[in-house]
Amino acid sequence: MENELTPRRQGLAVIAALEAKGDQNGLEKAIAEALDNGLTISEAKEALSQLYAYTGFPRSLNALGTLQRVLAKRAAEGIQDTLEKDADPLPADYDALKQGTAVQTRLSGQPFNYSFVPATDYYLKAHLFGDIFARNNLSFADREIVTVSAISALQGCEPQLVAHVSGARNMGVTDAELRALPALLEEKVGVAEAERLRGALSTVLGDHHTPVQTVDFSVWPKGQPNTAYAQYFTGNSYLAPMDGGIANVTFEPGCRNNWHIHHKQVQVLICVAGRGWYQEWGKPAVQLVPGTIIEIPEGAKHWHGAAADSWMQHLTFHKDVQEGASNEWLEPVSDEQYQKAPTE
Repeated sequence: MENELTPRRQGLAVIAALEAKGDQNGLEKAIAEALDNGLTISEAKEALSQLYAYTGFPRSLNALGTLQRVLAKRAAEGIQDTLEKDADPLPADYDALKQGTAVQTRLSGQPFNYSFVPATDYYLKAHLFGDIFARNNLSFADREIVTVSAISALQGCEPQLVAHVSGARNMGVTDAELRALPALLEEKVGVAEAERLRGALSTVLGDHHTPVQTVDFSVWPKGQPNTAYAQYFTGNSYLAPMDGGIANVTFEPGCRNNWHIHHKQVQVLICVAGRGWYQEWGKPAVQLVPGTIIEIPEGAKHWHGAAADSWMQHLTFHKDVQEGASNEWLEPVSDEQYQKAPTE
């Protein structure tokens, strides 16, 4: 990722997506990290100001307020961030409509006229692609990385995301840079944002992509990597302990635990997000969807995990716990056993 997207552009992408998501806490951390990695104050201001045209003034102004607070805190700590210069003044003969038309044509790869609403067509050309894109403290490629990342965080805007992925290539963003963005967004912003972008990249670049159902980790937390039990899982799982002895377990697509047995206790599973499977030895698999509750009998050999094309989260706890209760971990669920689950 570092080899394809410079640290500066990584910062632009993450800040843009978090602005669009409205995650001010995450944005505060991302701004500080981006400034540490060479993004200037002027560039941060410009990126967050541009986004009002894509995410609305409320989110843009909220994000600019967060930037202001971060800068004040860093200044109080003695951190000297680089301001850099603002955009150069526009020439006296500057024609916003002419400039914007040329920029929009380059972005679209052909002349574009939104004749259905002429006023909107004018705003796009004269203001967005004219006045905003004419400001030279961000390059056209920078601006499209900002735009693509932000739209990735907006649910229901997939057609615009596809259009801007294509436009980003016309503005100088390399395919390698575009392909590096989903992993960055998944790490720093969220799984759903990365999944939207992977779908758009598949449409534009022709890369193979199997759509995956995601979950909203702001509802049920993803938690930390489940390293203590990783040896008993195929794929990656995450654990978020909760009050009352309840744990929220998150499974990535295709992840499942080994066959295992709970001795002298009954395990309860409550699926809260995504889709997955539960299976007892010798019985058909049961689909797990939000609201599914499974009481696993004491002594029953079983496994549970996510579907191949979906994340899954379930709450789990034990009841009827007797003295000497224990878990017995057995062999992994083979690929053949797992792939048969939806057909049984």
